[in-house]
Amino acid sequence: MNQKRHIAILGSTGSIGTQAVEVIKAHPDQFQVEVLTTNTNAELLIQQAVELKPNVVVICNEDRYDQVFSALDPLGIKVYAGAKAIASVVQMDTIDIVLTAMVGYAGLLPTIKAIEAGKAIALANKETLVVAGELITQLAAQKGVNIYPVDSEHSAIFQCLVGEFHNPIEKIILTASGGPFRGKSPDFLATVTKAQALKHPNWTMGAKITIDSATLMNKGLEVIEAKWLFGLRPDQIDVIVHPQSIIHSLVQFEDGSLKAQMGLPDMRLPIQFALGYPDRLKSDFPRFNFLDYPSLTFEQPDVKTFRNLQLAFNALDRAGNAPCIINAANEVAVEAFLHDQIGFMEISDVIESCLASATFVEHPAYDDYVRTDDETRRLATERIKTLV
Repeated sequence: MNQKRHIAILGSTGSIGTQAVEVIKAHPDQFQVEVLTTNTNAELLIQQAVELKPNVVVICNEDRYDQVFSALDPLGIKVYAGAKAIASVVQMDTIDIVLTAMVGYAGLLPTIKAIEAGKAIALANKETLVVAGELITQLAAQKGVNIYPVDSEHSAIFQCLVGEFHNPIEKIILTASGGPFRGKSPDFLATVTKAQALKHPNWTMGAKITIDSATLMNKGLEVIEAKWLFGLRPDQIDVIVHPQSIIHSLVQFEDGSLKAQMGLPDMRLPIQFALGYPDRLKSDFPRFNFLDYPSLTFEQPDVKTFRNLQLAFNALDRAGNAPCIINAANEVAVEAFLHDQIGFMEISDVIESCLASATFVEHPAYDDYVRTDDETRRLATERIKTLV
């Protein structure tokens, strides 16, 4: 890269955001942070801002504004508060690329506003494409904006496609670790605790995505995201369980050839690839050694026990606002599980109930997505009350 890229990190204090900060600090000649945002973690936001000296920070929780302002205003760093401020600052002229690492539906509007302003997107917020994939991809095409995937699986597909964009894809294969409960029975899953579900075997992630990985909803959301990122039909997307998480995903071309992207489970690599594309920047990340992994194994996902993956495929087949429904229902159900209000297996019950009862819209516009999200959260909350 000839000149520094100016980065906005939405969700800088989360798992992806903190690893992005590591990548940026390792390449001060390549990147400059313009914007940092967080939901509530004022202490870490202040620490990051003191170190990285961004132009602007946003704290979503307005109760923490005074704390952040008093710490950063003397340094000449502008401080704003509230979700609306995030949707506003992503349009700043000085920003080249926006890393969307916010969790859940909250990432949708800032991503739309960034695309409208012509900013390149490094997408770690898969829910944006799950909820409104058609709207986002059409808007990006209209504005000539590139969306670079940050999820390890979608980054793997993207890396396999570099130099192959003119060759049609026959199918893609997304790999899944299987989570901490791979091979477990429904009876076992009915009694699992929050602490057990939060122990992922291969990846260190935030609570929400870790639970999604345990239920296989994370893979379901990735299936929907892949459809929009790579312009695929549902029947062109397969999922295979690969417990070692070394092959991050594969592409099969029309001649039958398969390309895979491999490496140790480390989110810094896909983050760095998205921020630095088309260049591969030097790193000191640990290197993979085949002799440490003499056996790589694969198996079919158990969609009867882990129903969320099948529910995601069902929503993708139904199209319209169905993916928006499962996303909202899942966010509410996971939150309820994390607060010990429902059991692990009841997460799927809540999602299935909402998919059956929420208003279906075949060709949704943005306002329809907002209404769907509101309605589904209400329905999910009501369903949870019957399970408590």
